[in-house]
Amino acid sequence: MKRSEINKAIKEMEALVKEYRFALPPFCHFTPEEWKTKGSEYDEIRDNMLGWDITDYGLGNFEKVGFALITIRNGNQNNPKYKKVYAEKLLMLKEGQTSPMHFHWKKSEDIINRGGGVLIIHVYNDDNGELGTSDVLVNADGRSYYVPAGTGVELHPGESITLWPHQYHDFDIKPGTGDVLIGEVSMCNDDNTDNRFYEEMGRFPAIEEDEPPYRLLCNEYPPAK
Repeated sequence: MKRSEINKAIKEMEALVKEYRFALPPFCHFTPEEWKTKGSEYDEIRDNMLGWDITDYGLGNFEKVGFALITIRNGNQNNPKYKKVYAEKLLMLKEGQTSPMHFHWKKSEDIINRGGGVLIIHVYNDDNGELGTSDVLVNADGRSYYVPAGTGVELHPGESITLWPHQYHDFDIKPGTGDVLIGEVSMCNDDNTDNRFYEEMGRFPAIEEDEPPYRLLCNEYPPAK
């Protein structure tokens, strides 16, 4: 991705977050220059990859396939220093944009429509890495029911779905309804090892530096001062 694309996505997400009156923690507003002055008291952010994360999954077409997200809090399954057993994210999906089919090996998560258009989550069971054909259990806002494989579960603002390990899912938006601010409440998040994409792709983009960064991404922080 070009840095200019990343900067644009961050600014658009900041505007969407503001529109739906969600206040971000202070570290989301640090500039690259401020990060150069931060000491080891901010190691939790560095070690657990809190903060901004913009990805095109290495496909080079962010407007069609991508996500802008912020990890607000997170534990660390690989480091006993960090005791949290949960994570929280905010995500922005723009109308016309999708996030690809995948599941998590360990993480269960609630995906919440925090505001905007109608979010669609297509669901499948994992069948030894393939998209299963059996009916899929949907747990949504206290209701449990089954749907045929591949069903697009619609989430209107305020609605949510629980996604379990080995439950394939993707993200889409109902045409004509607008961009969506998404919440995620989950077990600890590890984007380096816990994602299984149905089609092989990357998670973090290579960046073409065509302009200075507006915010640093969660894998770009300098060492403690």
